[in-house]
Amino acid sequence: MNIFDVIKQETKGFSGKTAVIEGSSSISYGELISCAEIFASLLREKTVGQFHRVGLLCADSIDYIIASLAVLSLSAVVVPVSPEQTIPEINAVIDSMALNFLIFEKGAYSHKNAQSLQVNPVREHSSLKIKDGGIEPPSLRNDLCHRQESVAFSNGVKGLRKKEFYLLKRENIEEPCKEYYKINPAFIRFSSGTTGRSKGIVLSHEAIMERTDSADKGLKITPGDTVLWVLSMSFHFVVTILLFLRRAATIVLCSNLFPESLVEGIKRHNGTFIYASPFHYNLLSRSEVIAPESMKKIRLAVSTAMKLPGETAERFYSKFGLELTEAYGIIEVGLPFIKLAADRNYRGTVGKALPDYQVEIRNKDADNVGEIYIKGKGMLDAYFSPWQNRSSILKEGWFKTGDLGKMDENGFLTIAGRDKDVINFTGMKIFAYEVEATLNQHPLIKESMVYGVSHPQYGQLPIARVVLKEGLDSPPDLDNLRRFCYERLAQYKVPKDFEFVSHLPKTASGKIKR
Repeated sequence: MNIFDVIKQETKGFSGKTAVIEGSSSISYGELISCAEIFASLLREKTVGQFHRVGLLCADSIDYIIASLAVLSLSAVVVPVSPEQTIPEINAVIDSMALNFLIFEKGAYSHKNAQSLQVNPVREHSSLKIKDGGIEPPSLRNDLCHRQESVAFSNGVKGLRKKEFYLLKRENIEEPCKEYYKINPAFIRFSSGTTGRSKGIVLSHEAIMERTDSADKGLKITPGDTVLWVLSMSFHFVVTILLFLRRAATIVLCSNLFPESLVEGIKRHNGTFIYASPFHYNLLSRSEVIAPESMKKIRLAVSTAMKLPGETAERFYSKFGLELTEAYGIIEVGLPFIKLAADRNYRGTVGKALPDYQVEIRNKDADNVGEIYIKGKGMLDAYFSPWQNRSSILKEGWFKTGDLGKMDENGFLTIAGRDKDVINFTGMKIFAYEVEATLNQHPLIKESMVYGVSHPQYGQLPIARVVLKEGLDSPPDLDNLRRFCYERLAQYKVPKDFEFVSHLPKTASGKIKR
């Protein structure tokens, strides 16, 4: 099974329908499939193939989707690399995920051994023919044989932005565990999981099929939907973008110039479905550029990536008359909970488990709050580094989420708390240990503890408590300390405030109390 082949087959009858809109550019399903196949042929010539781990470092765009589909079509494995990360963070992903290749857009990365993959979607190659949403191999072969460092897409995509890509091939990569070659891998999401160590969550083509089908039992995406997209594709792609493509919906990329771009999507493109974070909905409810009647055609506005504050839900409802649909997604599991009930009495919950999932609350306290365990379809296949297979991660099929929750008599789940090491800033997860490890590299710092403080707009703010090395009379200059962090961490991970203390409270075993 290959998810690209599935998308190609399921959208065969929609080749002329618009697949993705980005500003003044758009691409149909037939063009999208053809572009992906042409890009895949170029990558194949560069020896990209099955099981290769291919990092993708690119801003959200039509080109991002084309590149992802191209890699998947080769049965290679997509490893998203966020362009918001610093070079040291990018290098950490490259090394820990043992990438065979890195595809990056011009300006996002630099390496002397990188080869140009200039992708110009609109060029004069009249001999390249589109047939039934695909390409004719002989024509493609002839065109590619005559190119030197670049490939041209001739598909009539009017106004599609020209993005220049580069390909870095890495030699002498340590081979992964033999089990890796048995699970038909498609994606590896670089994440720390629930144990605070960088692992890489491996998803097979089969797992992606299962979790997109399972999520759609709640979302019910159709070709009639126009999805307004504002999240980062580096962190949100598998359950959402691939599902939208499978169902031949139209995706409008609205992350640039938000909220004006979302207003454009609503008014000009008749958006029916919004997938965003509470941060975005808070801005929409406060923005004067979007009128209350603008949301009349929206059938579902899903809030995800962080807990939806009650005041944000109420403000949005008061302005637009639309109840936000809170969802609970986990990269190891998928999208098991979506609050589909419009009843405001269930506000604050993430709804009931979708049909393909079971949930248990274990080790409950006096208030029936306990640890959330989930089992169902589309679960992760493995952690990549260090390698752990599914059976060693799941206990009798159950995944321990690391979250605390409470379930009422009707099965509605309320998230009571998150893993103490995870900070959720505008829907972006910050792992405390990672920030602490960076702070502890500073020559004046002995140790540190990073924690989240609740904020009504941003979810949580990362704050650092810092212990200086002995013999220092005064703390380091805060501007210099922040600059030290910005050079090593993505901007959103840098602590918003620093507190200098004489010591950090610790457990009897010497671990920092959180």
